[in-house]
Amino acid sequence: MTLLELLRENPWLLTTVTAVFSLLVGSFLNVAIYRLPIMLQRGWRSDCREFLELDAPSATGQDGISDSAETSGTEKAFNLWGPASHCPHCQHPITALENIPIISYLVLRGRCSNCKAAISVRYPLIELLTAVLSVVVIAHFGATVQGGAALLLTWLLITLSFIDIDHQLLPDNLTLPWLWVGMLLSLFGVFSTPVDSIIGALAGYLSLWAVYQLFKLATGKEGMGYGDFKLLALFGAWLGWQVLPVIILLSSLVGAILGGGIMLVRGQDRSIPIPFGPYLAIAGWVALLWGAPIIAAWLRWTSPL
Repeated sequence: MTLLELLRENPWLLTTVTAVFSLLVGSFLNVAIYRLPIMLQRGWRSDCREFLELDAPSATGQDGISDSAETSGTEKAFNLWGPASHCPHCQHPITALENIPIISYLVLRGRCSNCKAAISVRYPLIELLTAVLSVVVIAHFGATVQGGAALLLTWLLITLSFIDIDHQLLPDNLTLPWLWVGMLLSLFGVFSTPVDSIIGALAGYLSLWAVYQLFKLATGKEGMGYGDFKLLALFGAWLGWQVLPVIILLSSLVGAILGGGIMLVRGQDRSIPIPFGPYLAIAGWVALLWGAPIIAAWLRWTSPL
């Protein structure tokens, strides 16, 4: 009996393995959410200096990483794999025992073992969120190709959502490659057909692009970023054009409820932009799991009696 067969025949084992593994993935997502924007910003600064033929400054940038390291090679590379995680307050290296998802946070009571500085509760929450959503995905699709692909998309959406919350940025180096992955999957009919996938990618991008242009023409302001267009195009490539109306309606509803609630709680000025990516991600994830039943229910409700 293969491992895959064992997991399929024992749902409790499949759920346990998924939960434990996705907790570890959630720990890695925390690293990606923090480091990817810094890596991009450093790359942009380096490109600008090269284009303008400027010398690299020796001062440390706002991200806490020396800009000169980008070109001098005198410091260790800063990427998803290094340097090793450490306390931002005392630089204490985080050991393997201090990096066990959720458990270490509880044992340490949310504080650095060395300097006792507070550790953000967001880290274990992202780990827990990753585990919960992953278990839901596997409970829905099972140990199948669809289940594996849906897990990867779920982890991507978590990463994109929190980066957008922090920086109002949906990096192209995440959205564009996974758009192509969606089209590749369509060749094997995993979630959609190739024709539906191609039309979905085009319609997803152009629909929000048209809204953006009309809003800008009417108000002179930018209502959303280009990253939102690409994220909807990604969903179109993965799930087909049929789910796009569902995603647009759901994201607008979620945005109105959550965005309005956040503005009321924080007393935030309405002129301050709110990232739309997380709302698209929530709607797209819902459509990934229950898009077909939602569309069927909508057609029944709107069809003539």
